[in-house]
Amino acid sequence: MNEGDISRISQAIIARGIAGQSEVALLHGFCADCNEAGLGLAIATAVIDTLHPIHEGRAFHWRADGAVEREMSEYSPGSYSEENWRRSIFFHLLETGGDELRRRLGPDDPRDFFYLDQLDQQKQTDYVAFLQRFDREAAIGEMDCIYTQWSTAKPEGFSDAELIALRRLVPLLALALKCASLARVAETIAEVYLGRDAGQRVLQGRIVRGVADRINAVLWYSDLRDFTTITDSSPPDEVIPLLNDYADAVISAIHDKGGSVLKLIGDGVLAIFGGAGPEETCRRALLAEMKMRKRIAELNEKRKSEGRAVAGVNLGLHIGDVFYGNIGSATRLDFTVIGPAVNEVSRIVALCRSVERNILLSSDFAAATPEPERSRLVSVGRFALRGVSRAQDLYTIDPELVRD
Repeated sequence: MNEGDISRISQAIIARGIAGQSEVALLHGFCADCNEAGLGLAIATAVIDTLHPIHEGRAFHWRADGAVEREMSEYSPGSYSEENWRRSIFFHLLETGGDELRRRLGPDDPRDFFYLDQLDQQKQTDYVAFLQRFDREAAIGEMDCIYTQWSTAKPEGFSDAELIALRRLVPLLALALKCASLARVAETIAEVYLGRDAGQRVLQGRIVRGVADRINAVLWYSDLRDFTTITDSSPPDEVIPLLNDYADAVISAIHDKGGSVLKLIGDGVLAIFGGAGPEETCRRALLAEMKMRKRIAELNEKRKSEGRAVAGVNLGLHIGDVFYGNIGSATRLDFTVIGPAVNEVSRIVALCRSVERNILLSSDFAAATPEPERSRLVSVGRFALRGVSRAQDLYTIDPELVRD
């Protein structure tokens, strides 16, 4: 590789990074450019920790022969053994404060790290790893460095000039990978804490205080039955796992049917179904309710078998116009829905206890529900809701069809 090659590859990295390419595309493009310049890379991996509620980090993979099982893999604390981690080159660099490690893979060269044994079986001849550390102020959670490793099958291994080229180019690639990963982290944080739809809107620029859209949507408000009684009789360290178990069953059902969760309020969940006509959004909400009941039943069987407390879920569904957007102060905003319809659905779910039903639907929701779903709805009577000016008929799903 000559200076012209290094300059060309550097410009390509910058262009891909500015264009916002994914980590996989960045790595694959870099390796292709290097090999076009004669470097002879055979296997490459880039690893970066992330900020995610489940995954600890991501690894991105490339092979010159294309035989990659997965171009991107995610790992969590339980996905690797402590012994293998301590035998890894990455751990060695972190512990020793180093930023580079090279090992030739000839017959008489040491195999002092377990990954070198794998490379030996794949007829690699030379290996080099780099660690690019972030300043403490630039770290986000455990995302404090980028680790890359490179190998070749050329009989002569990497030349001195090729190693110098990698030392110059890999930090630039690491910067582009960091930018791509930070964008992914921003998306994750927005989605996890604001909800899917609200998070996307914020990232698209809907962040100005007071800016809200008037939309027609199905409102979902659910909470756990007898939650106070359950928590009073359960050990304190069981309360959070209980909430997590039931929230997962509820939220996954909502997401599966295209809903967006806006708030977790203690044991309660506020969500909306929008983006389509009233009939379709009502149908999706009812499908989500069916899926939720199935998952709650499965969860309760599992928790009973473990001798742990179980719960049911009460649900109120309503449809109406709401304002959807940013509400709050200049320094603390909430992307949510406001309007009389929100108050109405909260009053409806509160009635579930007194009328002994686990789902109540407003008259507006029942009217908008298409057949054959509407034929499953039965009236439970007319009620005056606290804080709502008009009394209305409330409905439930035929009790013979609801089990939890």
